[in-house]
Amino acid sequence: MEAAAPHSTAELTVTSPDQMRDLGRRLAKLLRAGDLVLLSGELGAGKTTLTRGLGEGLGVRGAVTSPTFVIARVHPPLVDGPPLVHVDAYRLSGGLDEMEDLDLDVSLPESVVVVEWGEGKVEELTEDRLHVVIHRAVGDTTDEVRHVTVRGMGARWAGAALGPLSA
Repeated sequence: MEAAAPHSTAELTVTSPDQMRDLGRRLAKLLRAGDLVLLSGELGAGKTTLTRGLGEGLGVRGAVTSPTFVIARVHPPLVDGPPLVHVDAYRLSGGLDEMEDLDLDVSLPESVVVVEWGEGKVEELTEDRLHVVIHRAVGDTTDEVRHVTVRGMGARWAGAALGPLSA
């Protein structure tokens, strides 16, 4: 299966963890059941912080924390909306075959599925996905600045207005 070409892109600069959470809350307003969000970035870039904001924006139950050791957590909605399935694929070396045990293909239609470290592992679930890449300064730095690229892939995101993410 060929990768879908990018359709919509937003470039943002985030200067604090609070702003990253706020970006997650704004992003949540664009999401609906069936959406797949891939998060990429170095360790400590802010993937879980962004997902915490997504959870707040979606109005789900439970504290959104890194699911590194449990691989996946499901956060049911507290309001009328989809559950959030938060996956950390860092420890998974295989592709979709290894991810099949998580039943993401079953969860996806009724949930918002967010996969940290999912690049190269879950794209086969759907051509329609949002890929969020978070770049940060590496090395011994206290720099909180993050450069975030949000790229919509597939028909779902074709021509999508990602501009409100910059607000």
